[in-house]
Amino acid sequence: MIGVIANPADREVVHEFFELFKTPWEFCDPNQRYDVLINAGETEPQVRAKLTIVYSGRAIDADDRRGIQAIAEGVAPGVLVYQGNRIPIYGDLVTFAGKESGLLLHERSQECAAYLTEVGGSSRARVGYELFNEIRKLLALGQPRENADIPALELHIAFLRDMITGCGVSLVEIPPIPEGYEFIACLTHDVDHPSIRQHKLDHTILGFLVRALFGSLVDTFFGRMSIRDAATNWAAALKLPLVYMGLAKDFWRDFDERYLAVEQDLPSTFFLIPRKGDPGKGVDSRATALRASPYAARELADTISKLRAKGREVGLHGIDAWIDSSAGREELEEIRRLAGTAEIGVRMHWLCYNEDSPQTLESAGAAYDSTSGYNETVGYRAGTTQAYKPLGAKNLLELPLHAMDTALFYLSYLGLSPQKASIRLRQMADNVAQYGGCLTINWHDRSLAPERLWGGCYRDLIQDLKSRGAWFATASQATAWFRKRRAIAFEKDGSVRAKLAVDSGENLPGLRMRIHEAGKPGGVGTSRPRKYRDTVIGQHADAHVPAQASR
Repeated sequence: MIGVIANPADREVVHEFFELFKTPWEFCDPNQRYDVLINAGETEPQVRAKLTIVYSGRAIDADDRRGIQAIAEGVAPGVLVYQGNRIPIYGDLVTFAGKESGLLLHERSQECAAYLTEVGGSSRARVGYELFNEIRKLLALGQPRENADIPALELHIAFLRDMITGCGVSLVEIPPIPEGYEFIACLTHDVDHPSIRQHKLDHTILGFLVRALFGSLVDTFFGRMSIRDAATNWAAALKLPLVYMGLAKDFWRDFDERYLAVEQDLPSTFFLIPRKGDPGKGVDSRATALRASPYAARELADTISKLRAKGREVGLHGIDAWIDSSAGREELEEIRRLAGTAEIGVRMHWLCYNEDSPQTLESAGAAYDSTSGYNETVGYRAGTTQAYKPLGAKNLLELPLHAMDTALFYLSYLGLSPQKASIRLRQMADNVAQYGGCLTINWHDRSLAPERLWGGCYRDLIQDLKSRGAWFATASQATAWFRKRRAIAFEKDGSVRAKLAVDSGENLPGLRMRIHEAGKPGGVGTSRPRKYRDTVIGQHADAHVPAQASR
């Protein structure tokens, strides 16, 4: 059992952190003895523990008593290094003078930012940042673009787990890994342009022509596109007048058939725009006209029925739902009516989002949100591979978006070749295979058609995820599995009991209870493989861990 001392303002953050690091814990009872005590508060009370971990990004009285000089490391963000991984720190950060051997090193100064001592048969770790302040910043504000590729929150969890087991304390955890699989893969599609004929000579068509005619030439010259694909784009541009006259096929239509062919029996989620010609509110006035869609979801009623019959999910690609709960209720109701289901999730058009959006979407009745991500790059805005409950929300879960095709390929963003994009996606798959959780991908409706032709990279991604043992899930299935995991409650009665508090009613993979064995003394900070054993927690079963295994 982990005891936690935290500032009162951090209680919500602490609760959410331990939903992501799913292990037995409680706020500290001074009369109890704990295996591990995490002290991230203002004081250092005398509480018995085998391992005490003190987090603070400022000098504290205990540093002075121990003759340790804590040195502030300047303007945030600083970057720490642990086992070759970079961990950005967005709040206060101190390093410790004279500590040559540390668990964490400051990347720039190479000074120690965390160290371990032995006191009276117990271990004490001093870490030079404020853990729950970091978690708050990640979940509420997110990471800047330059750190997008770092799963910072997962690294905080990994470092804490390694400290605990490396100090000879075994650990019980419900990892974010579905039983029978290695991680979750969520394939999603924002439907923005289902028909080229719906567009006149607007910015979308002008962009299509420029990229098809000239962009293809440049991409071919620099090796980002094959001559065959370039020829396909040139032919499409020349056929455009015939498409408008109805004499040639509209090559943006039938996006559903293309994705059904590529994905075959894999589930995926399609987010549809509820109203045409509505640019929405709250967006920069210079951009609002560009945001209006030339279609409404009701025009795709037959497509929706076909997708639903093939096991696909339909969600809301919202316009004003992120900023106006009344408008959000109307938008959600339109998709409910078309999809014939009550539970509808959201991804906002253009990824519009602010700090109040979770409460606004929750008030509107969204089943989940999948907006948190980047338009201009790929990575981990909230630093995590897991679905999480945004701060201030009561029940809404955020399924973060990790990679979007336009961010990978557009020259104004990352501008990658298909080969380099595949490498970037494989690196993200490496992360989710290591930390568990869900890799959420967005491939737009027209991205398999001219002028994009990004289908090869998408096919390679699917094959890679299959080979790694991913569970492919719709966005609603993925969030339902995370809700199932969050429903686990640990009960302490001389042993640790993990009890599934509710029956989700979904046909979802089971959970696993993982018991990390206590490492040998001196194992903290080493790259020694950690030993563990797993026990399956079924749909309804409890799981018990003997008391000695939780020590």
